[in-house]
Amino acid sequence: MTHSKNFEKVKNYYNTGVWDKDKVKNMVTNPKSAPWITAAEYEEITGEPYVA
Repeated sequence: MTHSKNFEKVKNYYNTGVWDKDKVKNMVTNPKSAPWITAAEYEEITGEPYVA
């Protein structure tokens, strides 16, 4: 699976406790013109389904 450009960055921030699930979820929708990760990547990072 090919990941978004910022996938590893977001995953690292989450795994080290810098970001919580809400911050990771925010990266699916912001910035609106170029979200950092996809909903599927959110699920991969957090282990929970993405709910808009």
